[in-house]
Amino acid sequence: MENNVVTTMPRIGEKAPAFKAVTTQGEIDFPKQYEGSWVILFSHPADFTPVCTSEFMAFATLQDKFEELNCKLVGLSVDGLYSHIAWLRTIKEKIEYKGMKNVEVKFPLIEDISMNVASKYGMIQPGESNTQAVRAVFVIDPKGIVRTVLYYPLSLGRNFDELYRIVVALKTADEFKVATPADWRPGDELIVPTAGSCGVAQERVENKDLKCYDWFFCTKNIDETTIMDKIKK
Repeated sequence: MENNVVTTMPRIGEKAPAFKAVTTQGEIDFPKQYEGSWVILFSHPADFTPVCTSEFMAFATLQDKFEELNCKLVGLSVDGLYSHIAWLRTIKEKIEYKGMKNVEVKFPLIEDISMNVASKYGMIQPGESNTQAVRAVFVIDPKGIVRTVLYYPLSLGRNFDELYRIVVALKTADEFKVATPADWRPGDELIVPTAGSCGVAQERVENKDLKCYDWFFCTKNIDETTIMDKIKK
């Protein structure tokens, strides 16, 4: 039988596709009602599954850390609202994992039985499943622009330290007009945008705040406290 699932893929730098939906926290108008905040919109394959359960416990446990970055969490699967509610209640009342227990999920979980939202965000990957969303992650900035896109297969749980690091790095890049190198963590050297000419590069070499290895590779240090004080608002 021919597959009729249409997969669209929102791209980095584009407006996040708009939608209205019912969630475990009431109706939402996305991304309009989140203007002024960062958002992580993420999907999971199904309620009452073990990998998804571990992920929701991790997200709920880290919610306050994301809130400190002015970053909201919004989840989605193609299950119905009553399934969502029952699953989240079960997580709180029965599941204990890696020291996490009595975990209450307070962020909204979207009902998407029609797959309308999942289709808009390319969460249905026919090569993986026609009936479940893959583990998609969209980091969306306060202007409603998609800044990061990640897709994971059904079998692979996400790294939540990395999701947190992504938001910190994006906010740091915006606030300080820098780029973040491989494996960057707050307090590590930051990349200064390319000088563009040898003359500007020479000026940078003479700037004691910068370390220049060549005209295209200059770094500077900003301490962790300065960064976190700036981006936590």
